[in-house]
This record gives sequence, structure tokens and C-alpha cells, in this order.
Amino acid sequence: MTDTATATTRATVDEFYRRLGSGELEGVLDLFAEQVDWNIYGADTVPWAGRRSTRAEVAEFLTTLPGHLEREEFEVTRLLVDGDDAVALGHMRQKVKRTGKPFASPFAFHFTVQEGRITRYHTYEDSHALAEAMSD
Repeated sequence: MTDTATATTRATVDEFYRRLGSGELEGVLDLFAEQVDWNIYGADTVPWAGRRSTRAEVAEFLTTLPGHLEREEFEVTRLLVDGDDAVALGHMRQKVKRTGKPFASPFAFHFTVQEGRITRYHTYEDSHALAEAMSD
């Protein structure tokens, strides 16, 4: 991969987290390609887990997730970039609004960026702990 691809990927992922952190959901959405390989691994009891393949489905996720979780802490501690691929490592702590239970987990998010747009977004987190926090 070229240095240009690595620089573009890093800039896109950095901008994703900047916009996400400042609540610019429409701006976050603009970073995604029309077709995307999106997967959040998790139990069927987690309403936002699963695959998505279009920018419209990503928009639905971005607008409904805040109704389920209250963010308490979210920190990317390392961003590894190689060409079109990036992996963000960090940790998060959230509260499930329906149950009031906390959910804390390390995470890894795998991005692929092509032509300045995110084409892959896969989430790796403690899905068992999340399912437990979602249960009554």
C-alpha cells in the first residue's frame, strides 16, 4: 500500500472520531460510502448488533443507538493504520438506559477506507458483557 493510502485512511478515521465526539452525526454519515461492510458482533438481544450494508442503514444505527446507551467514557488509545486499513484500540464504559446496568469493555474497531470513504466497519467488544447488561 502507498503512503498516500495510509495518510488518507488515518485522516478519515481521525475525522470520524472527531465528528462522533462532537455529536456531528450527519457529518459522521458523510464519511461512509454508499455501500459498506458493517458488522457489530453480538447477541440477538442487542438490537443494534448485526450486519448493515448501506449508508442509510448506518444512519439508522447512528440515530437509534443513543436511545439505548448513555456514554460515560470512550477513549481510543491507539490507532494502527496500514494502507486502506485501520484498527482503533481503546476502552469504553456506558450505561444501558433500559436496565440502568453498566457496560464496560475494551474494543477494537476495524475500518477500511477507500477513496476517502469508510467501506468497512467491524466492531469487536465484549458482546457477552453487553448482553448481560441488556438483560433484566
